[in-house]
Amino acid sequence: MFYKLVGLRGPLALFLKLGILGGADAAMIWLISAAINKNSFIIAGVVTVALIFLNYSFMTKGAIPLKFLAVGLVFFSIFVITPTGYTILMSTYNFKTGNEIAKTAAIREIINNGIVADAEGTAYDLFLGKTSSGKYAGILENQVSKELLYGDENGVRPAKESEVTRDISGLITGANGIKSLTDEEFANDDAVITALRFPLGDGSYAAPQGTNVAARLIQSVTYDPVTDQVKNIELGITYVDNGNGNFAAKDDPTTRLDPGWRAFSGIDNFKALALDKKLRDPFIKVFIWTIAFAFLSVGTTFAVGMALALALEAPIKFRRFYRGFLILPYAIPSFMSILIWRGLFNKEYGAINTLLGLNIDWFDKPWLARFAVILVNLWLGFPYMYLIGSGALQSIPSELEEAASIDGASEKQTFYTIKLPLLLQILGPLLIASFAYNFNNFNIIYLLTGGGPTNAIDGEVAGATDILISYAYKTAFGSNFQDLGLSSAISMVMFVIVGTMSMYTLKKSKIMDTL
Repeated sequence: MFYKLVGLRGPLALFLKLGILGGADAAMIWLISAAINKNSFIIAGVVTVALIFLNYSFMTKGAIPLKFLAVGLVFFSIFVITPTGYTILMSTYNFKTGNEIAKTAAIREIINNGIVADAEGTAYDLFLGKTSSGKYAGILENQVSKELLYGDENGVRPAKESEVTRDISGLITGANGIKSLTDEEFANDDAVITALRFPLGDGSYAAPQGTNVAARLIQSVTYDPVTDQVKNIELGITYVDNGNGNFAAKDDPTTRLDPGWRAFSGIDNFKALALDKKLRDPFIKVFIWTIAFAFLSVGTTFAVGMALALALEAPIKFRRFYRGFLILPYAIPSFMSILIWRGLFNKEYGAINTLLGLNIDWFDKPWLARFAVILVNLWLGFPYMYLIGSGALQSIPSELEEAASIDGASEKQTFYTIKLPLLLQILGPLLIASFAYNFNNFNIIYLLTGGGPTNAIDGEVAGATDILISYAYKTAFGSNFQDLGLSSAISMVMFVIVGTMSMYTLKKSKIMDTL
C-alpha cells in the first residue's frame, strides 16, 4: 500500500512491492533455516506461518484492510504472542540449573561422564598420525609390558617392531602406513584428537591424553533404551527416570545423576509458589510491595502532575518557561536519571547527605530504600502526568465550569464534582497503562537499588525493594543457581494480575463501552 500512498502506479509499483516482499521473504526463509538448524521448531513454525500470511495478504487482490494490518499483526505475533506462549510453556517444565538440556543430550553427557581409567592405570606411549586415506591411526606401546599395537577407529591389532622407527631415546617417531602430524595439524584438530577412541576389544578402549600418551578407559556407565535405565557397572547401581528430569537410583531416589533434562512438570512450579514456604513467603512479600509500588507510583505522579497542570492552567507570567522546564526530567533518558539519583543517595559522597549534613545509608534499610525508589520514580513520572493532565484539562468544555459557577459552586466543588470525574474518564486508559508499566518497572529497581537490601546471610534471593519482575529476573539469572521454570511461573502470575486488573478497571470505568 506504500507505493499507492506515494503516488506510484504501474510496473514500477509492482516492482517495488515484489522487491520489498521478496526481501522480507528472504529474511524469513533465512530465519526459518537458522531455527531448524538449532532445533528451534516452534520459532521456525511461527516464522513460517508469518511468511505464508504476509504473502497471502499482499499477493491477493482482495482483503484491503488486511494489507494495512498484516505487518503489524506479524510483529505482534512474533514479539508478543510467541514469547507469551513460550513463557507459558516453560512455566510447566522443570527447567533450572542441572536440568537445562534435552533428555538425549543429558544421556549422552552421562555416558561420557561414565568413562573412567581402568583400575591398573594402563597407559601407552602413542605415535599418532594419519593414514593415506586421511583417517587417524596410531601405534600404542604399553608402558609396562612394551606390547605394540596398531590402532584406529575400527580397533587394534598386534604390531611388529619392524613396522616402527624410533629415535635415539627409544620413542617411536614413525610407522609404516602412518604419516606423522605437524604441530599445526595437532592444533587445528585438537577437538577431534581428544575424541579419538581405539577399541581394545574387551569393552575398553585407548584414548589419547595429549599428543604422545594414551590411556586405557572403561565405560563404567551404560544406558539401555529399551528399559530407559542407566547402569553403573562398577558400583552395580541401576538408575531410573524419576519423572522429574533426572535418573535416580532405584533403591535411593535421593541419589541422582547429573546432568538432568528439561521435564514436563505441569503446575508444580505454581504449586511451589503457593505451598513451599521458602518460595511462598518471599513471593508474598514481593507481591505486596509490587502492588503498593505500582499504586504509589501512579498516585504520586498523577497527584503532582495534575497539581502542576492546574497551577499552570492559570495565565501567569513565564508560563511557557515553566511548562518547558517541567518536562526536562521526561526528556532525559530514564536510565541516566536513575544512575544520577543513585549517586545522589550515596552514603559517603552523595549530594543529599552532603547538603543536609546527614550520614544515612539510604539503601541499607528497607523503608529508606523504598522511599528512595518512590521519590525517584516520582521525579521520572510526574512530567508525563503533567503533559497528559494539561491536555485533558484543555479538552474539558469551559461551558461546564461556567455553568457550575453560575449555580454557585466553588472552585473546589467544581474540581471534585466536574473536572476530576471527567479527567479520570479521559485519562483512565493512560492511568491503567501507567499502572501496568510500573508493575513491571524493572529499570528503576535494578539500576537504583538492585532489589536490595537483601538478607544474604539467610540465603534470601528477594530484596526489600524487589518487585515481581526483578524477583523473576533474580530467580532466572541472579545467582549461580538459575530456575527458569519457576521464573516463567512468576512471569505468568504477573501477566494474569496485570491483565485482570486492567480489564476490571476498564470495565468499571466504562471505557470499554466506547471502544
